[in-house]
Amino acid sequence: MIEIGGRRIGAGEPCYVVAEAGVNHDGELDRALMLVHAARDAGADAVKFQLFRADDLATATAPKAEYQTRTTGAEEPQAEMLRALELPDAAFARLADEARAVGIDFLCAPYSQRDADVLAPLVPAFKVASALLVEPRFLAHLASFGKPLLLSTGMATMDEIRGALETVRGHDVVLLQCTTEYPAPIADANVRAMATLESEFAVPVGFSDHTTGDTAALAAIALGACVLEKHFTLDRTLPGPDHSASLEPDELAALVRDVRQVEAALGSPDKRPTAGEIANRGRMRRSIVTAVDIPAGTTLAESHLALKRPGDGLSPRMLEDVIGRTARVDIARDTQLSPDLFEP
Repeated sequence: MIEIGGRRIGAGEPCYVVAEAGVNHDGELDRALMLVHAARDAGADAVKFQLFRADDLATATAPKAEYQTRTTGAEEPQAEMLRALELPDAAFARLADEARAVGIDFLCAPYSQRDADVLAPLVPAFKVASALLVEPRFLAHLASFGKPLLLSTGMATMDEIRGALETVRGHDVVLLQCTTEYPAPIADANVRAMATLESEFAVPVGFSDHTTGDTAALAAIALGACVLEKHFTLDRTLPGPDHSASLEPDELAALVRDVRQVEAALGSPDKRPTAGEIANRGRMRRSIVTAVDIPAGTTLAESHLALKRPGDGLSPRMLEDVIGRTARVDIARDTQLSPDLFEP
């Protein structure tokens, strides 16, 4: 069990829903502020961005990822695309203040130690992008701030995950099952891997969902995800690398509502009748009644008896005890049997 922003996160607690704004502000602070409000209005627990400097993240000739070429073309190099998606450092303090003002946690994924230093005073936890899981010095630097770490595991092997956890041993960690494709095919979501991560590493687990729709996300909730991250945008038709694989605000709100409904449906491991079921038992269950008119002195046989509603008389479980008894009085057809109607 860990805490982020005063929220307990772990088994038995409501899932911590992270609305991943990422770079869907397209380098515009006003749009980023709108994303904060949209995440809050949708009912998410946190809104998350990314802090990077293009010149520190990619060489001048680094090609785009395949999904980026589909959404933004292959002509410009990755660094040029990323440069257009940057926000200045001061913008993140502004976003954190806005999130605090409207009542939603502010998270951000840094891409360098410098970025982490900027964010440390602003975030209650660090999100670690999948690509950086295999960078021990970066992880150690994040851990030095003593904040919880949300580690996405896209592209990683179990040994690479084990190595990352060794680096941050002793620190609060949530491991997020993730498939690093945008969008990820539903067949590659592999939500069941959460159970493997939890069993192998004994830490809370969650799901960073890159699929379209909400099927995989809701499956993750049903399988025990304590953190759920989902990309969202103000408008899926906007240009930019991530918009097309993101939910729009009304879809994000629907997902959050569905998450809470799935949690409510999961209930507890205890099997017991609900208050409503207890109220319904008398009308839905059946009692032992007479199937025919029975004269006094008749030895009751199975053919004399039936099971009918309501269920507030002798239980069907007593049927074998009633067969063979002698009627003390005349009993009309469709009469609920009671002990005073037959001899002991």
